Amino acid sequence: MKVFVHILFLFLCLPPFVSAQNEITLSGKVTDTQGTSLPLVTIAVENTTNGTYSDDKGRYSLKVTRGKQTLVISSVGYETIRTTLNVQANRTLNFTLKESAVNLNTVEVYGKTKTQQLKEGAFAVNALDIKPIVNSLNNLNNLVNRAAGIKVREEGGVGSDFDLSINGLSGNSVRYFIDGVPLDSKGNDVTLANLPVNLVDRVEIYKGVVPASLGTDALGGAVNIITKAEKTNFLDASYSIGSFHTHRADLNAQFVERHTGLIVRPTVGVNYSKNDYRMKDVEMRDETGDRFITGNPKRFHDGYFSLLTQIEAGIVNKSWADEFFVSASYSKTDKELQTGSVQTKVYGMAERNSDAWNVSARYGKYNFLTEGMTLKATLSHTWDHSITVDTAYRKYYWDGGYIVSQRNEIRGGEPSMRHYKRPLTIARANLDYRLDGHHSFNLNYHLSRTGNDRYDDLDQSFVPSNDAVTKHIIGLTYSQSFFDGRMQNVFFAKDYVNHPNIRQTDQSTVTGSNKVQGSTTKNYFGYGTGLRYMFFEPLAVKVSYEHSVRLPIARELLGNGTTVYANVALEPEKSNNVNLSVFGTWRPAGRHTVYYEANGFLRYVDNYIQTSVIEKEGMMQYVNDPAVHIKGVEGEVRYDWDGRLQLMANVSYQDARDQQEFKEDGKPSATYKNHVPNRPWLFGSAEASYTFRNLLQKDSKLRFGCTLQWVHWYFLTWEAYGNRDTKARIPSQHICNANVTYSWMHDRYNIALECDNFLDETAYDNYKLQKPGRAFFAKFRVFIH
Repeated sequence: MKVFVHILFLFLCLPPFVSAQNEITLSGKVTDTQGTSLPLVTIAVENTTNGTYSDDKGRYSLKVTRGKQTLVISSVGYETIRTTLNVQANRTLNFTLKESAVNLNTVEVYGKTKTQQLKEGAFAVNALDIKPIVNSLNNLNNLVNRAAGIKVREEGGVGSDFDLSINGLSGNSVRYFIDGVPLDSKGNDVTLANLPVNLVDRVEIYKGVVPASLGTDALGGAVNIITKAEKTNFLDASYSIGSFHTHRADLNAQFVERHTGLIVRPTVGVNYSKNDYRMKDVEMRDETGDRFITGNPKRFHDGYFSLLTQIEAGIVNKSWADEFFVSASYSKTDKELQTGSVQTKVYGMAERNSDAWNVSARYGKYNFLTEGMTLKATLSHTWDHSITVDTAYRKYYWDGGYIVSQRNEIRGGEPSMRHYKRPLTIARANLDYRLDGHHSFNLNYHLSRTGNDRYDDLDQSFVPSNDAVTKHIIGLTYSQSFFDGRMQNVFFAKDYVNHPNIRQTDQSTVTGSNKVQGSTTKNYFGYGTGLRYMFFEPLAVKVSYEHSVRLPIARELLGNGTTVYANVALEPEKSNNVNLSVFGTWRPAGRHTVYYEANGFLRYVDNYIQTSVIEKEGMMQYVNDPAVHIKGVEGEVRYDWDGRLQLMANVSYQDARDQQEFKEDGKPSATYKNHVPNRPWLFGSAEASYTFRNLLQKDSKLRFGCTLQWVHWYFLTWEAYGNRDTKARIPSQHICNANVTYSWMHDRYNIALECDNFLDETAYDNYKLQKPGRAFFAKFRVFIH
């Protein structure tokens, strides 16, 4: 591995001869007549292949030869600008485009979207557009789960806990962001599953190697949710209803006051479900309650409610700020608990409730201090409070009945009303400096502090404490672009500072609090690099490497107050991650487009953090495994014809094996070289959709779509333990979904009907917990733009 890294760094650092002395750099910004930045505008030298696109802030940089040049600045829907100038030195040229009043004929546009630009970058990344499927999409998990190398494993129905795996690393090894800020700033219970879909423009999924600009200690990857940034007034509202008493309502809007530049963005998302789907072949009592039988009862204590409201206000395109916004949000979650970490542990009265308030401010300035420098800064504070109610002396069964017990449901102890207050403070500063068309630098600083004030209203044996976990992460990135953008090199380094302050002392033999007490500070170092070279559009290669560190999060160190024990002695994970990809876009003829990508990866992880299930108690705890090696391959092919027919298929193979040869006592480990259990290792998905245009009425679209997800069987526990033929395994699954969407009046009105798991397969997931069977949903959406 070290030899590979040295060779890779040596290759990337070779100083290529890229620029003759007569080359000049033109740079600037493209806006509309209102001063709004315009992305994806083409800036090209007339009658040549030399050109570029403006970025999402309207900025561009173009290398031209010295002398007289004619520039063409164009974008669909705007009047084209042609300007001739005599270029003798580097210059800043800003352009203002006027909207075109001329009706456009049908044209073929091959401009690259932001998602395509991300896919063609130096890192292994999936970029998923929300717009084409927003009408039928009920939550982001459904979309992310269909991406190559990604697996979302839910523990039940709406609102259930889930585990997202990227290239074999999962759980808390994956970090979540919204516009570059940690998603848990909205509250610990705000997730991909309940975030309002109407708020989202696209989802970026980084695999293994995570840019330093995100300012995170992710080990397995990161998910960055990019919200909509419309330039005009709009209202986007939707309501859906479905099986198992499921309801969902989303609203996202923007109001722009042209004279002052004030922008106001309200957002509301509501989810409710009883989750009363039928379990299949579970042990329950008969009507007399005297003997056990196998039956198909409905879930009876799994209700879920979530609410997220947010108001954001600010201004853009001022002399002192390109953007400045302040926001306030409130989230609330009420969750009835039906099972523990294993399906045989049934609850009937326990529940968990939480609410969180957040205030934040963000600031962005282009040409900050000097030309080509951009500053983005964020300050956020969240008051997060959850309470777990476990007061019933009862033992429940799947038939809904119970017997009186001497212990409460979850922990098997005294009645408990356990409070967890976890205030979260985040400060983030990102400084980007573009030296010229070839070189740029990025400096990122990220601070997060999570408190852990815990106490119990009823359990007198519980010892209150007020722990805290503070992290400082500093990242520095140097980027290169050569040969008209065909070659991109990225080098980065990260410094991680971990500062926990542990005060809890209860259950010391379980939580490790007898080993770790008080305030400690430790420092870790990470680094990485990436290369992408595009030979021509149908063929490009990229390779990336990172020595990454992941610091344990509060949930792993301090538990969750319900089903997860604390383990304050957890050590950070460290990993060497390598990706090698081949990809390209092929346009064989006319309106046909084929995109393909094949990716191989290695993950060598030390102090691997995984969950250990205590089946007798129905509890979990995060523990360190000395070493795990993961290797795998994945591939995806997408086909598009005329924006009407879309086909996609992908497959992923992930081989994760335990590398602990000897136990702590020196004896051989039985699980050495075993597959890591409770983890899919071979899976794939396929999609097909067709869109009819102007059907029944003008400016309408009728879209039919279907998806297939397949997962090979895998063991629930270590394969070395027990009889291989009789040990628990999660069976192979084939889940098929279908949907139809009709839109009219330029997508103003939209109706979608969907059937999930229409073959009614028994669906299992994390820890072999059953998910819903066949389910129907209907969604109505209004988008006024």
